[in-house]
Amino acid sequence: MELILMLLIILASTKIAGDLTVRLGQPAVLGKLIVGIIIGPAVLGWVSDGELIKEMAEVGVILLMFIAGLETDLDELKKNWKAAFAVAIGGVILPFIGGYSGGLLFGLDSNQSMFVGLLLCATSVSISVQTLKDLGQLSTREGTTILGAAVVDDILVVILLAFMLSLLGAGGGASIGLIIGKKVLFFVVAILAGIYVVPRVMKWLAPLRVTEAVISAALIICFAFSYFADYLGVAGIIGAFAAGIAISQTKFKHEVEHRLEPIAYGIFVPIFFVSVGINVNFEGLGEYVWFIVLFTVIAIVTKLFGCGLGARLTGFDRKSAIGIGSGMVSRGEVALIIATTGLEGALFDKVYFTPFVIVIIMTTLVTPPMLKIAFRHSTTETAANQVSAGK
Repeated sequence: MELILMLLIILASTKIAGDLTVRLGQPAVLGKLIVGIIIGPAVLGWVSDGELIKEMAEVGVILLMFIAGLETDLDELKKNWKAAFAVAIGGVILPFIGGYSGGLLFGLDSNQSMFVGLLLCATSVSISVQTLKDLGQLSTREGTTILGAAVVDDILVVILLAFMLSLLGAGGGASIGLIIGKKVLFFVVAILAGIYVVPRVMKWLAPLRVTEAVISAALIICFAFSYFADYLGVAGIIGAFAAGIAISQTKFKHEVEHRLEPIAYGIFVPIFFVSVGINVNFEGLGEYVWFIVLFTVIAIVTKLFGCGLGARLTGFDRKSAIGIGSGMVSRGEVALIIATTGLEGALFDKVYFTPFVIVIIMTTLVTPPMLKIAFRHSTTETAANQVSAGK
């Protein structure tokens, strides 16, 4: 019954914390992230990061990105592909330079500093997706640019990681050509399956005389895409996002979205948010305080300005560019995966692993309020338009 008690604590605390932060004028997701730290090992110790919680959290982030795909305007995404690419490039170059310079400043050797730079290049928009959804900005031009840039960023960072493992890692030997080939294979198969296979599978499975046939069919596709992406070295959340886009082009889009949200937001997504905070552990970090502060600042500033510059160069105004840059700040689970991979490949010293986990979590915590500030005028306009439209 220990799991049942932890689920009770997680669900109750996230809903209360989310409501409190909304009353304070911040996105609900911020409260859910903070309460994860409070009820986790760092403070109260009510919830531990057990294997089952990790697995449920993984399902939560997959469902979150699947819903993001469902709500993405594909025409808008196609229209903004140049902007997405420019934002991703800017979000790789500046963080890499900043991370490399910071590593050298703290006495890390050149190889370790290069890996730190790569670590800060990562972007995970799962937190941004929920915040943009709360603010009514997920389907805007800025929102679709953030989503598209995150996909490009993921590809670039994984290729760079393969390059470092091959040249610098003790347990490397990764073939760069093979890595790139797997990424290309995934996107080719995902696009073809989205056009030719997904609509047929939905039409075939939806009429089955079983309970919740439509949502079951959608989840089968979601998990299939996610597993295939992970198998080929692409983040599983990218596969889930692609599956959501594929289903959004069918007549089942609204039904899937309507039936999936209670499942996702009722249990799995709150567990994902709490799992981020559970990873925080303050023990033995006293001597790394300035290390954490410096790299947190570097991580935030370089991503904000790098991605913002890419947005400005492709036609966005200053406010929109700041909003896009803010949406790319969170490193989330993508950076955690890269940090773990780098540790296993001997790309940096293990004493820096926990401090970098804290840095990653700090970037995740600051993203919701940054987006709230960046889009506050647009959010007001969106709400006004909904009122005038009678929504």
